[in-house]
Amino acid sequence: MTSPTIGVLALQGDVREHLRALTSLGVDATAVRRPAELDAVDGLVLPGGESTTIAKLARTFDLLEPLRLRVKEGLPVLGTCAGMILLADRILDGADGQETIGGLDVTVRRNAFGRQVDSFVGPVEVTGLDRPVHGVFIRAPWVEAVGPGVEVLARVDDPDRIVMVRQGALMATSFHPEVGDDPRVHGMFVDLVTQP
Repeated sequence: MTSPTIGVLALQGDVREHLRALTSLGVDATAVRRPAELDAVDGLVLPGGESTTIAKLARTFDLLEPLRLRVKEGLPVLGTCAGMILLADRILDGADGQETIGGLDVTVRRNAFGRQVDSFVGPVEVTGLDRPVHGVFIRAPWVEAVGPGVEVLARVDDPDRIVMVRQGALMATSFHPEVGDDPRVHGMFVDLVTQP
């Protein structure tokens, strides 16, 4: 596969920013709002935003079950911030009855770094990249526990603050790699999509 089609779930959140980052890499990037659009992509980005709102809208638009099925079938997915929460199998501090897509064997703490006023930016050393990425953390989650098949790709501050993971075709970040002009995290995801 030379030029994959990568969708961005376009129900709420940083949709344009992800589309811009993917397009800058020469990828055919498209917004996904319907099951037929989901069926047409080789990979998918779950953007930052509000995880409970995105899950509710996915159910309203009849996308939640198709998303779960595609993840189960091996669709490569990048979840950023709220997208990390949506991919997680387990959530701490979630809203009552909060649903996820699941598939990623992690326990994520929602809003772990604090409220909006506690948002911050800083360098993040990512395994496989030659220099740090600019990490933008906005009401960000962190990963509290990982299953045996999950690779930790980045941590910040305390060694227990896991902020980027990969498990098979699934990748997730606590931070927003779509903010700014550095598409390297998206590039890692494109490589994941195009691997045979």
